[in-house]
Amino acid sequence: MHDSPDATVLGMDHVRLARPGDAAAVAAIYAPSVTCAATSFELTAPSSDDIADRIAAGSPHAPWLVLVRDGDIAGYAYASRHRERAAYQWSVDTSVYVRADQRRSGVGRALYRTLLALLRVQGFYAAHAGITLPNPGSVALHEAMGFVRIGVEPSVGYKLGAWHDVAWWQLALRPRTGEPAAPLSVHDAEAQPAWHEVLARPA
Repeated sequence: MHDSPDATVLGMDHVRLARPGDAAAVAAIYAPSVTCAATSFELTAPSSDDIADRIAAGSPHAPWLVLVRDGDIAGYAYASRHRERAAYQWSVDTSVYVRADQRRSGVGRALYRTLLALLRVQGFYAAHAGITLPNPGSVALHEAMGFVRIGVEPSVGYKLGAWHDVAWWQLALRPRTGEPAAPLSVHDAEAQPAWHEVLARPA
């Protein structure tokens, strides 16, 4: 993959594609959502090696992104397949996680702006987000980005001694008209000038 240049100047935010060397920072950001909350339905926090494998496995299909602030990773976001069967190929699920000390500082929005723009370049039609309730911060972020609540799975997961609802939000990435072309892989999307224009924008 080709990354746009890093911004290493203090005070500058930069969103770029995730790399294997980012796995430790990403794992540290994600771990509290597994061990201390029901935000994630995983029960064991993945290791750095696990995260590196996930980035490698997922990034050919859709991007994994990190936001670098003052030289450190302040958050990450990614998209994944919504379902495996072929007719779902135009839909993705999206997730964003922000380091605890960087929340409510624009990191989530910056990551999502870039992620959603790249998904449009690839030719996806809809992004979905499942949010364990209650989570007012995540709900506010997704609705600020244009996601609309479409349904809820009541008491669908058990964690930390309680049953939890998961509500789903959807964002239309483009009008659903005509016969859709197959979405581009990340590799093929990187050949599009629009891909690099998105990554070159200020966070």
